[in-house]
Amino acid sequence: MSSLLREEMDRVLFRPEGQKLVEFIEIEELQQGRHFLCVSISKDKEAQISVVLCRRVKQSRTKKLQHYGLEDSYERTEIWALEDLLILDGRDPDIDDPCFLMYFDTVRSVRAVSCAAKYTLARCLLSLSRKRHHTALKLENFDWTYIQPTAMYSDRGDCIVLAQICFYAFNLVCLSLCPVPL
Repeated sequence: MSSLLREEMDRVLFRPEGQKLVEFIEIEELQQGRHFLCVSISKDKEAQISVVLCRRVKQSRTKKLQHYGLEDSYERTEIWALEDLLILDGRDPDIDDPCFLMYFDTVRSVRAVSCAAKYTLARCLLSLSRKRHHTALKLENFDWTYIQPTAMYSDRGDCIVLAQICFYAFNLVCLSLCPVPL
């Protein structure tokens, strides 16, 4: 479901403006309709964060089908540049709280639908900030074990894969030299 939603939002809202949708999470807002916090990248590699409102609207009558249907309408209600994001504040890392604060010139409070969504967005923004601006985004009050995994197997770079192959080969050699009891 979310991949279809991602494709439709990307096709309808972001591609016509020369952007690509990188990540999105559903958020809770007071206005009626579904709301999403989206991260997109433009052709000139600038990242944007935007709030998107999704509404169901009646589709106009078609000649062939002769009936009314429902169609999703997407509208950006707020847009910020990633470089303008000063701090992403998770509020309290010790409790399951899907709320977080984004510090721009003003503070924007956001309530994600889950803590997993909040951490997904934080990882995406941190990664984009490092790639695009070559600086780490300032994160406060997040549990770092969920932001940056520390296990060796989390980063599947070429050196790690080569080290794993050598480790397995060494184990096979050792096992082949062991005597087999009869």
